[in-house]
Amino acid sequence: MDIGFEQAGFEVVWTNEVNRLFTDMYSYGMTSWKRSVFPESAEAIISSKGNIENIFTPRILKEAFNGKRPPFFGVIGGPPCPDFSSGGKNRGCNGDNGKLSKTYVHRICTIKPSFFVFENVSGLHRTKIHRKFLAKLEKTLEKKDYCLDLRILNSLDFGLPQNRERLFMIGIQKKIASKCLGRTVKPNERNWFHWPEPVYANAKESYTWPDIVPKGKIPRQPSEIPGELTVYSLLNRNNDPSKLLNGKDFFKPYSDKFDTIREGDTHRKSFKRLHRFRFSPTVCYGHNEVHLHPWKRRRLSVREAMRIQGIPDTYALPEDATLTAKFAIVSNGVPVPLGHTVALSIMNFFGDVRS
Repeated sequence: MDIGFEQAGFEVVWTNEVNRLFTDMYSYGMTSWKRSVFPESAEAIISSKGNIENIFTPRILKEAFNGKRPPFFGVIGGPPCPDFSSGGKNRGCNGDNGKLSKTYVHRICTIKPSFFVFENVSGLHRTKIHRKFLAKLEKTLEKKDYCLDLRILNSLDFGLPQNRERLFMIGIQKKIASKCLGRTVKPNERNWFHWPEPVYANAKESYTWPDIVPKGKIPRQPSEIPGELTVYSLLNRNNDPSKLLNGKDFFKPYSDKFDTIREGDTHRKSFKRLHRFRFSPTVCYGHNEVHLHPWKRRRLSVREAMRIQGIPDTYALPEDATLTAKFAIVSNGVPVPLGHTVALSIMNFFGDVRS
């Protein structure tokens, strides 16, 4: 999400990450990407590597702004989501990860940014028990004079070949929202924010996607499906990711399953093989369970996974980091095009009010 907001014209001035493996990779990756755009850019580093539960507002403001709140600034973040995920243990707000959503909201209430973005899995909104917790967070924020709007966005609908739904909650101070809209936002009102329009609305259901490929056959590319919605657009020879940094970072294929699982068989719990002319299921990699390449006898490489997340090719991860850590940091992130389009919508909503 940092990349997407920077691309939209925002400047990231303070960051927090407690996992030391991720802090080093973040620094390496963000620095490589920034210097590809602006060669004289300073090294990107994580501002604070401590537990956010023990880092309070005065310290954050001091490190980010020398102790003084600027007239206009925002807070963006995605509190850890496994406790709200359908693929997790559904511990919700009582889980070690889930409780950090409440911490994040409390920091917003005390830091008092002009706006904020809260990103999480769609299960936080769609699962009944988690929705009650989210409603409490909303009430807390509204009592602090924030207008709220929520929407579940799918990266596939915005031109990235990955079926990845994410909940975005945007909050803007009432006086600023009213000035931008030219009217007062009513208490508990929703759907007032100008959300980005999908490029391919409801793409998952709007096309007839090809089925599992018979053994030994090469599928034909469907003419009615936009090419950018297929993983083939990211993996084909004319756009070869293996020649780039992290392009040959992949797990060695030992299992016999690499020879037997057919292209497009993504219904199984593990060893999902992508279809070259379909979108990828959600990139959520753990315990070395990375999607299989459509036509090669191996799992995806780190670079291929980064492309499915929309990460620029100039963003690189260090060679000495473990493959497990690399795949984890890639799959944990917000798809860059999705973060970018949300950031642009926020920038456009504010217009000239920032001055």
